[in-house]
Amino acid sequence: MGTTDAVVIGVGSMLGAGVFAAFAPAAQAAGGALLVGLALAAVVAYANATASAQLAAQYPTSGGTYVYGRERLGPWWGFLAGWGFVIGKTASCAAMALTVAAYVAPAGWEKPVAVAAVVALAAVGYRGITRTARLTRVIVTVVLVALAVVVLAGLVGGDPQWSRVVSSDDAAGGPSGWYGVLQSAGLLFFAFAGYARIATLGEEVRDPARTIPRAVLLALGVTVAVYAVVGLTLLAVLGPAGTAATATPLAAVVDASGWAWASPVVRVGAAAAALGALLALLAGVGRTSLAMARHGDLPRGLGAVHPRYQVPHRAEVALALVVCVLVLTVDLRDAIGFSSFGVLLYYVVANAAAFTQDASHRRFPRALQVLGAVGCVVLVVTLPVTSVLVGVGVLLVGVAYRSWVGRRAPRDRPTSMAS
Repeated sequence: MGTTDAVVIGVGSMLGAGVFAAFAPAAQAAGGALLVGLALAAVVAYANATASAQLAAQYPTSGGTYVYGRERLGPWWGFLAGWGFVIGKTASCAAMALTVAAYVAPAGWEKPVAVAAVVALAAVGYRGITRTARLTRVIVTVVLVALAVVVLAGLVGGDPQWSRVVSSDDAAGGPSGWYGVLQSAGLLFFAFAGYARIATLGEEVRDPARTIPRAVLLALGVTVAVYAVVGLTLLAVLGPAGTAATATPLAAVVDASGWAWASPVVRVGAAAAALGALLALLAGVGRTSLAMARHGDLPRGLGAVHPRYQVPHRAEVALALVVCVLVLTVDLRDAIGFSSFGVLLYYVVANAAAFTQDASHRRFPRALQVLGAVGCVVLVVTLPVTSVLVGVGVLLVGVAYRSWVGRRAPRDRPTSMAS
């Protein structure tokens, strides 16, 4: 692939992962300061993107920060990044399944529809079918059409009031002040996490040292612009409280406009985006789990590759089961918060690894890595308390497992990384 395809994959991952899901919980946290939270999330995402791009240029291989952490900082750091990725993206899978159900399932059928989506796409992935650049182009087109309809319906057919955009009102039930703004930034960071997918394409793009850094920054810039326009529309039409009150805020904008014909367009766009993201996430987590299993950082049985379909079938089946359990036991806000916890931990390691690179591999100032690491830590500690407590608990489980296995057998055996 070239730069254009890599940018499309990054934009598709970010739009599919967040624009239809993250604004409601973020508005509940920040109220009228939602756009401030979006700006903070974008700044941290940019700093992290520079770290990922710089590392990917030096290590153009699959595995992302799991590899970077091992190479630059040592096996434990690589494990923390990989485990953060696995737990965060597993929660992202649940969030995407719940987003599909929120937009298309009849009332009362959200959980069964979400489980059905996970099972169906896991079956597709089991046969070695993952989201290609061509399919991603189609998904991105559908999403952009749906978002254009939302913006037009809200600003032309609705009753936008720009006083709502600059309102200082807090949404009912959410935190207030800077804590709420920082919490919204942490939740919205979930929507920017797709650029990590670009950094893992080292073995699949032409001239990765040039292509990956350009693609990461271009994809992030496009996504920030789209999110800003959508956020402005949501606040102008629904206000902070209205945005926070529904799990489907983009559909609510269309419903408020009276453009009845547009509602199916938006719901189909949301479903396509979330299903595309879910398919890519299942494949990505399965392959990271394969790499970790081969190094002994996860049970080695998960490192099996299907003799016919050439996929990590045990890892993908185990992942699908865990995601189904999450879908049945958590709501969308919890899934987004837990996902952000894991992904922010992943980027703490990425920034620390990039900070150690020498001048010959440095493309960005070290100050950006400091900003990225500090920003990630701040956003983690201001996430919803439940997300932080559960995230710390799952993190400790992983650390305990690795420590236990380390006492029983040598860790790294010679083998190739997952592709």
